[in-house]
Amino acid sequence: MEFIWSPWRYDYLASGGQKPSSCIFCVGEDSSRDAERLIVFRGDQNFIILNLFPYTSGHLMIAPYEHLDTIADAKAVQTSEMMELAKRALAALQKLYRPEGFNLGMNLGACAGAGVKDHFHLHVVPRWTGDANFMSTTGETRVLPEELKTTYHRMKAML
Repeated sequence: MEFIWSPWRYDYLASGGQKPSSCIFCVGEDSSRDAERLIVFRGDQNFIILNLFPYTSGHLMIAPYEHLDTIADAKAVQTSEMMELAKRALAALQKLYRPEGFNLGMNLGACAGAGVKDHFHLHVVPRWTGDANFMSTTGETRVLPEELKTTYHRMKAML
């Protein structure tokens, strides 16, 4: 039998998938905990953060500082910067990981799959042919070749 090591998933599994009591996207202006929170870049209106439970290596999210549950309530300056940060993130991910494609998307509302349904955010997911293989389907397991700390330092340096 082969073993796949993904130690960072233990915290999630041990918690039974419970969400934190506070909003993970309400980060405020204090950047002293950015490495701990996996925030790789801060813009004026939005920030880029790695997904703690990524689908693929380099999976990140872009969220506004303001706590908004839907993009419809966002100001033009917020959504405009979000798209500019998405373009910047795509360029950085392309250089670092050379993916064959990307998924960009938002899950707005619990029924749409939003894990954090009260603070909208944009997912940027690098994709490779075969990355959603049988492990994701039958084993409910993602296989990531890179530890999150490594991804954090690589993305922070690139952005």
